Amino acid sequence: MNWDQIEGKWKQFRGQAKEQWGKLTDDDLDTVAGKRDQMVGKVQEKYGIAKEEAERQVDEWSRRG
Repeated sequence: MNWDQIEGKWKQFRGQAKEQWGKLTDDDLDTVAGKRDQMVGKVQEKYGIAKEEAERQVDEWSRRG
């Protein structure tokens, strides 16, 4: 699924995101609002991983959506 679709249906996808990354808070997900770059940044911040790894995880997650 592309990020335009995810952003448009964010309320549906935020629950799936929370299942994938349990450390993300509701406030984090409100901030993300379906935007890929914001999502990568929050995953990177909360899990202390490299940007490239966060991008890989987020892209893999979006393809499953």
